[in-house]
Amino acid sequence: MTLSDLKTLYPKATEETWHQHSNGGGWVQNTATVANTAFVGPDAQVWGKARVSGAAQVSGKAWVSGAAQVWGNAWVSGNALVSGNARVSDDALVTGDAQVSGNAWVRGDAQVSGKAQVRGDAWVSGNALVSGNAQVSGTAWVLDTAWVRGNAWVSGKAWVSGNAQVSDHAQVSGVDVVSE
Repeated sequence: MTLSDLKTLYPKATEETWHQHSNGGGWVQNTATVANTAFVGPDAQVWGKARVSGAAQVSGKAWVSGAAQVWGNAWVSGNALVSGNARVSDDALVTGDAQVSGNAWVRGDAQVSGKAQVRGDAWVSGNALVSGNAQVSGTAWVLDTAWVRGNAWVSGKAWVSGNAQVSDHAQVSGVDVVSE
């Protein structure tokens, strides 16, 4: 991506307000912080007050924005978006067209992929997988090796843990607990 390409997205972008990251060549707004040890691929963007540190990678056409944080060995790739105050850490992967927003946290070896969304104060942790068009929101938690996929929703204060699988059009909400 060139500065001209960047200007189509951010008309006020200049070489004084954005720079290309030394490890990968992706664009970083000067208000954001990206460690030299992190990787920002040539078509990726980090902007706002976002922070990327450790050996974290932002690649593809992914964006990290707002006050979001990505650290450890975490990867944000594809067309994924991490925004707001969201956190992606450890060895977590956010890929495809997935979105992690609000105060959500994806950590451990967890994966969020496809067009899945994790938002609000939700947590996805351990080896959990959220994929397809699934949504995890509210203060819900998806833990351990649990899967939430398809068009499933987990919301409210619900917990999905163990080896549980929530799929298709299933909805887990309120204070429900699903564990196997």
